[in-house]
Amino acid sequence: MRIPFNKPYITGKELSYIYDAIQRGHLSGNGEYTKKCQSWLIENIGSKKALLTNSCTAALEMTAVLADIQPHDEIIMPSYTFVSTANAFVLRGGVPVFVDIRPDTLNIDETKIEAAITERTKAIVPVHYAGVACEMDAIMAIAEKYNLLVIEDAAHSIMSRYKGRLLGSIGHLAALSFHETKNIISGEGGALLINDLRFAERAEIIWEKGTDRSKFFRGEVDKYTWLDIGSSYLPSEIIAAFLWAQMEQAESLVASRLNIWNTYHKAFQKFEMDKLIRRPIIPIDCTHNGHMYFLLLPDLQCRNAFIAFLKENGIHAVFHYIPLDRSPGGTKFGRKHGEMKITYEISDRLVRLPFYLELDEMSINYIINIITRALTCPTIVNTSPQRA
Repeated sequence: MRIPFNKPYITGKELSYIYDAIQRGHLSGNGEYTKKCQSWLIENIGSKKALLTNSCTAALEMTAVLADIQPHDEIIMPSYTFVSTANAFVLRGGVPVFVDIRPDTLNIDETKIEAAITERTKAIVPVHYAGVACEMDAIMAIAEKYNLLVIEDAAHSIMSRYKGRLLGSIGHLAALSFHETKNIISGEGGALLINDLRFAERAEIIWEKGTDRSKFFRGEVDKYTWLDIGSSYLPSEIIAAFLWAQMEQAESLVASRLNIWNTYHKAFQKFEMDKLIRRPIIPIDCTHNGHMYFLLLPDLQCRNAFIAFLKENGIHAVFHYIPLDRSPGGTKFGRKHGEMKITYEISDRLVRLPFYLELDEMSINYIINIITRALTCPTIVNTSPQRA
């Protein structure tokens, strides 16, 4: 049996909507399907404005422009994240300031943010890892105290909640991903969510290559012209049509993912009780979306042996991330604040299991059986107590 790490899920309506987009004769973006998707995001996430983008990376780049990041401005974020979180601000001359993460959720440690603030700090970028919310009340309070922007990197987090509020609707700005590994997909794709309306008009101009083209198409101006910096951030109608098929079934897709997540979680409980691994932790005030399932092995050697054993048995599991502050780009463009003990330990210990909607019962049981064999093999996972 061969089980990949990810397999994109198709609802069945994507091709018919793409065909409809072609028949409408408008493929360049900001057409009927773009508007449908943006309206869905406003209604279902609760943001005040939404703009589809080519990627979550593009949405983050737009937030850096909207935040008016200038050379040497500082942006506080976790080191344990994907490179786009930092790169978007580095492109504007900004300096990522990396802080450590919490050992439970693997999110930015909100208790370490305030000490990292300097006179150059412009924004805080919390990353909701695995669709589990950061401690947003504390983060928003710090931002208000120091007059900082909060930009949610919600790439993993569509339809996840923090104290009943949907992620992406809490910070001043937020970025979503519809990459093929995410819960709702369009191959590549993303969205900028705007919760502070002072950014709304400029965001639309940046999105449309620095022009007021959107106003022109709405009949608000008699011609459009170049007003500001910008780029071609909006996706084509073909991508939006594909995405709309996914959005229509968003609730059922998340429910199905949660079923897989819960099956994994229950199966590995006994191994956590024996201190051989640690499972994900979901705080009581967070509702997650079943984005991914990971295990924490005791150390790097065990993690590598575990992944190799799964590979030998046809199962593709992966690890991530290499901490950004330890990367060549991170040392060149950013700096760390304080110790990164948790970040480094998690980076060495975490393994992500195959997770996609077409994982059937037979495949899931096979994965669980192989992992059971791995976790009971003394040459892979020793029986010494696991670190916190």
